[in-house]
Amino acid sequence: MPTPQETQRTYAIVGTGGCGKTSLAEMLLFNAGALSRMGAIEDGTTCLDYEPEEIRRRGSIQPACATYLWKKNRHFLVDIPGDGNFTGDMEYLLKAVDGVVFVLDAVDGVRPLTKKIWNLVRAAGLPSLIVVNKLDRDRADFQMALDGLATLGVKPVVLQLPIRQGDTFVGTAGILGGRAHMFSADGSTAEADIPRGIAEDVQLLRDVTVENIAESNEELMEKYLEEGNLSLDDLRSGLRAGVLGGELTPVLTCSALENKGGASILDAVQALLPSPQDRPPVRDANGTERSGDPDGPLACVVFKTLADPFTGQLSLLRVLSGTLDGDSVLKNMRSEENERVSNLLYMLGKTQTPCKEPVGPGALVAVAKLKNTRTGDTLCDDKAPFALPMPKLSPQIITYALAPKEKGEEDKVYAAMQKLLDEDVTLRLGRDEETGDILLSGMGQLHIELAVEKAKRRFKVDIVLKTPKVPYRETVRGKCQVQGRHKKQSGGRGQFGDCWIEMEGLPRGSGYVFEDAIVGGVIPRQYIPAIDKGIQEAAARGFLAGYQVVDFKVKVYDGSYHTVDSSEMAFKVAGSLAFKKAMESLKPTLLEPIVLLTVSIPDESMGDVIGDLSSRRGKVLGSDSQAGTTEIKAHVPMSEVLKYAPDLRSMTGGQGFFTMEFAHYEEAPPPVAEKVIAEYQQAKAAE
Repeated sequence: MPTPQETQRTYAIVGTGGCGKTSLAEMLLFNAGALSRMGAIEDGTTCLDYEPEEIRRRGSIQPACATYLWKKNRHFLVDIPGDGNFTGDMEYLLKAVDGVVFVLDAVDGVRPLTKKIWNLVRAAGLPSLIVVNKLDRDRADFQMALDGLATLGVKPVVLQLPIRQGDTFVGTAGILGGRAHMFSADGSTAEADIPRGIAEDVQLLRDVTVENIAESNEELMEKYLEEGNLSLDDLRSGLRAGVLGGELTPVLTCSALENKGGASILDAVQALLPSPQDRPPVRDANGTERSGDPDGPLACVVFKTLADPFTGQLSLLRVLSGTLDGDSVLKNMRSEENERVSNLLYMLGKTQTPCKEPVGPGALVAVAKLKNTRTGDTLCDDKAPFALPMPKLSPQIITYALAPKEKGEEDKVYAAMQKLLDEDVTLRLGRDEETGDILLSGMGQLHIELAVEKAKRRFKVDIVLKTPKVPYRETVRGKCQVQGRHKKQSGGRGQFGDCWIEMEGLPRGSGYVFEDAIVGGVIPRQYIPAIDKGIQEAAARGFLAGYQVVDFKVKVYDGSYHTVDSSEMAFKVAGSLAFKKAMESLKPTLLEPIVLLTVSIPDESMGDVIGDLSSRRGKVLGSDSQAGTTEIKAHVPMSEVLKYAPDLRSMTGGQGFFTMEFAHYEEAPPPVAEKVIAEYQQAKAAE
């Protein structure tokens, strides 16, 4: 008899946005009896999309967990969002599962973002099944979706061929079993002969499938060459071994919205995906290993943190090894504090059910009210320390400034956004030292907008989202010599500071250089740093448009002082006055930040995208086309791509995605500089 551990499955449902992952999960949960009725995305009634923002936009914005029993075997699933705005923590989530159900859209097939997500699954070393969904659609094309798998480097093993009557998806033809399963109105299936019209296709696919399975195993290959065929049992065991080894990827078919194909997917998950004990051990930074042994030392990883309106913060745990019960004290390896883990909960979307029995490796459970634990932390037995290294997150690609609707509530806004960071590790919060703005960085415009919307709803704060502030810089060309003299007498001790400086521009990226060339004590040594500080503070405030002045050198070479009236403050003011005079004499210019934009798009969108980049003053550095997808690299001014995501979406029909990173600064063209300076002067006049 197999143990519960051996029959348990823990997997993620993965794919691009809009391919039907959440609907597929809904179908699986309904077929397994975990739900009494199937909800629909359009109605906002699915089990796993329950946040108001998800219901309104009809798409997942955060991962959701569920558990169910299939033929008395415990399964755990994680539904991972596919929109590029919400996939930044996918590598964290993949650490929590043993396998993947990868969903393809039968209408769109393999998209550019599909490749990026598939590469993450491959990098995580996770055995996978591919499910071609939406076969009920008018333009569904199973063969097109199948052909696209070659671009992913997949060796597909087709287990089902869709059967269509006109535009209706009516059944599936089993490739290995040689029988058809026809769908009825109530979602059940009836076995039948394979229709004559596709019998030849099924036989050809069977021959290819048998060869692929045989090639993945030396023993089977020898048997196949000797006997010319393999038994069904040989094929099934060979297929499972090939899937676990990452050599074979089975392909199944379904229509999640019409509840067609759910039972066969559940059977495939049970038969082909690994148990926690089938997976290789995980290692920490010290080389210590943990295998999926329920009798081993206890270790769990927090793969997601959720906010719950009733219980507060919920930590979602994956048990890596050992057995966890509802009354454990574990050590947090990051904070080195002990955490009491009590009242384990099974999740079904937002519904929580007490987990009364101890759980072993592979189990996904929620725990409320951990004191100092966050996403990525490892909790383990104090006597057997183990800390799972977590992946490095992708860099945020866009930053917006936040402000309260009412002045004086800045701290309230900051605190509200800070709480969101606990559950969304792909957000970054900070303050702009130059402007005092609260800055929120994320994976895209939609990501930022929905985070702000969530903060408003949960914490009752009015937040204004400002257009991202472009970090322009100012610099100078040429060289000049000027005097900065500060003298003030108002009864009693006065203020006196006097310095002569030589200021000149430096090559791009040189920063700020200060040289002390004072000889003969014309300015006492203790006042030199004050001059330097005065210049730096004035440079930070800018001259043309309020942006920091960079890439210049200042040499202080002469001056004078007063034995009574001179002070550090007086020389600081003198340094600042000298800097302003020098800026007036030199030719200050505005620098704009240039980003390296990497855009992945379908080949047919290449002309539109390159034309659009040129209109944004972009310089295309090169392009590379492979199997229907083109990757373009370009240098583009940051100001031109602050809201690039919706434009790219409309140009590529939602199939393009991009990454953006800072490259360098360049001198802004006169029309751009004049506009920025005019806006600054206008804002200053309004203050």
